[in-house]
Amino acid sequence: MKSAQQRPRFHLAFPVNDLAAARAFYGTIMQCEEGRSSDSWVDFNFYGHQIVAHLAPEECQPVATGGVDGKAVPVRHFGLLMAWDDWEALAARFEAAGVAFVIEPYVRFAGEPGEQGTFFLRDPAGNALEFKCFRDEGGIFATG
Repeated sequence: MKSAQQRPRFHLAFPVNDLAAARAFYGTIMQCEEGRSSDSWVDFNFYGHQIVAHLAPEECQPVATGGVDGKAVPVRHFGLLMAWDDWEALAARFEAAGVAFVIEPYVRFAGEPGEQGTFFLRDPAGNALEFKCFRDEGGIFATG
């Protein structure tokens, strides 16, 4: 069995149009610790995963959406699966900071396998993020 130190972690690089705004969003609001940086990029500890905001304004484009539950879900997005209490606390932190939700927090599949809370928002560069939680983590990959 692998130790927690050996578990796979993801690395994601993404474009931003303003490093100061990225630092405010990911560092201050989300409370992600900053790692290495330069004049053109900054690393963040995204709850144990490494994300890197690269200054590339020309890459910051609107994201296509697709229909899910009658909502316009950003097709290209990333985010976290969180404990329910942590998910609620993060949603409250975003709300208190005045961050607009693309999709307000709500519960999908209530009372069914895979019951989950979810919300979507955009960072200052327009990158879409989704944050989810499950009543039972065994339902993460539920099929019905």
